[in-house]
Amino acid sequence: MAGRAKSASGEAGDAIIIKKYANRRLYNTASSSYITLEDLAKMVRENVEFQVLDAKTGDDITHQILTQIIMDEEASGGQQMLPVSFLRQLIGMYGNSMQAMMPSYLEASMANFRENQSKIREAFEKGISATPFAAIHETNMAMMRAAADVFMPGIGKPKDKPRPPAGDNRDEIAVLREQMAAMQKKLDELGK
Repeated sequence: MAGRAKSASGEAGDAIIIKKYANRRLYNTASSSYITLEDLAKMVRENVEFQVLDAKTGDDITHQILTQIIMDEEASGGQQMLPVSFLRQLIGMYGNSMQAMMPSYLEASMANFRENQSKIREAFEKGISATPFAAIHETNMAMMRAAADVFMPGIGKPKDKPRPPAGDNRDEIAVLREQMAAMQKKLDELGK
């Protein structure tokens, strides 16, 4: 897929032109090769812009082809992404007075989802210790260790270290509770 393809108007554009022939074959004009629906799905995942045109009429059939890819993915026997309840609601919107608003609503919802997905991915790439979830997890684990030590002395402790007095464990639990309360307060403030 080297270089830029020309758009339907003949001017250089961002979208690669894919032609669909009567024999159902798809032809990538940028790579001068025949491709499959799986190849198009891969292009979508790689954020490669393309437009599918009917080779005979020149009609833009991108929507039809993308819908076919979704149908194939849902029917492939793998894990389905679209729940039955969502499909029923979506079908129910056809002919509804709100149908005209649905495309822009769904686009905005998907854009919001992708943005949040990117933020979560960034947090994990920076390191799990940089996330509030990691801090909660660490505190929970420390509380579990302290509680286990109170109720089952010697579990999880190195054998060469002497066991601290029982009062220290109660103090540790109190400190951990205070830390959790402070952390919860920070999370509540972030949520506002």
